[in-house]
Amino acid sequence: MQFSDFFLDKRLLQSLGHQGITTPTPIQEVAIPVALAGKDLMASSKTGSGKTFAFLLPALQRVISTKALSKQDPRVLILLPTRELANQVYAELRSLVANTQYSAVSILGGENFNDQAKALARNPHFIVATPGRLADHLEQRHLFLNGLELLVLDEADRMLDLGFASQLRAINSAADHRRRQTLMFSATLAHDEVQTLASELLKDPRHVAIGASNQANPDIQQRLYLVDNLTHKEAVLQQVLNHASFQQAIIFTATRVDAERLAQLVDSWGHSAIGLSGELIQSKRNQIMDGFARGQAKVLVTTDVASRGLDLTNVGLVVNFDMPKFAEEYIHRIGRTARAGAKGDAVSLVGPKDWHAFERIEAFLGTNIERAAIEGFEGRFNGLAPERQHTGKRSITKPKAAKPRSSVKAAAKPAQRDKRFMTSVDVGDAPMRRKPAKPDVSESDE
Repeated sequence: MQFSDFFLDKRLLQSLGHQGITTPTPIQEVAIPVALAGKDLMASSKTGSGKTFAFLLPALQRVISTKALSKQDPRVLILLPTRELANQVYAELRSLVANTQYSAVSILGGENFNDQAKALARNPHFIVATPGRLADHLEQRHLFLNGLELLVLDEADRMLDLGFASQLRAINSAADHRRRQTLMFSATLAHDEVQTLASELLKDPRHVAIGASNQANPDIQQRLYLVDNLTHKEAVLQQVLNHASFQQAIIFTATRVDAERLAQLVDSWGHSAIGLSGELIQSKRNQIMDGFARGQAKVLVTTDVASRGLDLTNVGLVVNFDMPKFAEEYIHRIGRTARAGAKGDAVSLVGPKDWHAFERIEAFLGTNIERAAIEGFEGRFNGLAPERQHTGKRSITKPKAAKPRSSVKAAAKPAQRDKRFMTSVDVGDAPMRRKPAKPDVSESDE
């Protein structure tokens, strides 16, 4: 099947042709006809499946081929959970409207409110927005949605997880539900809150699901390295970066402090690296991402602020330095590689503190991730849960008979205590726990 089979406007086909895109992906093949027919849609597909064009192309076709309901109100509103994802979709939209008379603006948290109000006053045809900031402009009466023709909610599950349910309902109330078409995309349609929201926003929707939400891209080779402690984890990471073949890499950490520290460490190893977290102001984050996209750095060290929506075709390696809290986020993280039919590698560095999170990920995937080891950098952690790995205050988990307690105490050497990473595989070292770091949650709009 070709995009020309959808009878799209020739300007849209030309824009796709200039990008070398001629064949729709499975989600595009089934979702676009439903959307073009004017039906409401609930759709799910795995990350990297091309769902952005599955709603952008029908949106453009509708605006081009039908008369507007209002000369002042926006015709299409696209809502997304984070600024990074919204910027990605806005860039795709700009490329499609470039040779048309239609205008588009982005309304994102963290950017100048007054400038956005002025942009809305120019009556754009398309708005790409994060829900919190758009709801603020609605409250200030900087725009009206009475004439809205199409509402798109991308990654609806993520918007609900970030606490935007009330803003989404306010936006829905401001738009004419009877005349409006609504397209909802979600990583899973089984999400209870997604089902509740869909019952309020959509009218007799068609349901489309391409691939399970727990299925990783088959073009990604996944590997696991077991590590003992933070020092061991950093040593294995250095070996991975030194010997893997990649043009660019993304390393995911748990907190912004770790992202900044690890970026400096990786850079000292000779791999040009830059750190990114939600704590940075929006202009700085944009500058970092633009620079990385242009190849100014080889390695991006980041929190989950960059786990969704970023389409960086040169990323050949993803490393989970810290495992994500939620199993679903693992799929989005590793989905930053193997884009557009390319191959990619995903490496997870798992120590005692990571083990429970890793077990949840394997259960979610329904498969075992390949165990690997680097010669000379093998550790003693054997992959058992921490409570099974240690007994009492002293830890020793070898299949051979344990030494008498007195000899163990005599032979033990003081172990270096790492305040960040709990390590209790050194004989004679009691488990140490750090105070949980504040997670990086500021990737949503402000």
